[in-house]
Amino acid sequence: MALLPLFESVHLEAACRVLADTANGLTGTEITHILQEIQITDPTPSMTKWKRIFNALAEAQNKHKFGNHLVQFINKAMSPARYTSKPELFAWRLDGLNVALAFAGYAVNEKGQVVYTTPESTINGALARAKRLNSALQGRGTHQEIMKYCKAELLHDNYFHAVLEAVKGVAERLREMSGLGTDGAELVNTALSAKNPILAINSLKSETELSEQKGIANILVGIFGAIRNPTAHAPKLVWAMPEQDAIDVLGILSYVHRKLDGATKL
Repeated sequence: MALLPLFESVHLEAACRVLADTANGLTGTEITHILQEIQITDPTPSMTKWKRIFNALAEAQNKHKFGNHLVQFINKAMSPARYTSKPELFAWRLDGLNVALAFAGYAVNEKGQVVYTTPESTINGALARAKRLNSALQGRGTHQEIMKYCKAELLHDNYFHAVLEAVKGVAERLREMSGLGTDGAELVNTALSAKNPILAINSLKSETELSEQKGIANILVGIFGAIRNPTAHAPKLVWAMPEQDAIDVLGILSYVHRKLDGATKL
């Protein structure tokens, strides 16, 4: 095999997260065996599985100054012989790795081998992301206000922009419903105030209902602080948004939208 350029950390991490996915990834024993087969040291065997693979491959490529180690690992992990009784698992990993590798200019073929890709594969990778994210969210019964932010153009680089736009979408809906022109915590605390609210998500007649109103406001303030503000001000390569994080955040936003569906303006 010709010597390959080093993989950028963001691409290496994306591939490792697929390979070590909590539900569909390699087992710890499988990771050990594959690393041994390709003669790579396992520097952090007690760490989270994806970090374990990442650290081993990153250390190897930094030491040897080429990127072949990730390809060798994937070729071993995706050998079709491993999946004779689990073809659906092969398909899941194939899809995930093709999304992760597309932006580095690689893909995994039906034989489980890493190959070079053309620019069209990058587009296909973004489409695959959108398809998988839509399927995951639809399975959760996600609010339609969220689904419009899960399109290929927003997922072309990663999930960064989809989540950012979805958070901004909740703020815009609050402005439309309340008539306010503010943003962030000020918008939320004014619109969903428990003492002098503009919008009420329930009748606000009991302590339980007042607590729910306060809770939804706190969730939104937290989302703006923890998600929107960092993603709005940090480059996407600095502020990574993995797929699972995106699904979880979008699920919270879906819950907030359902609460706003029943809100009344006072």
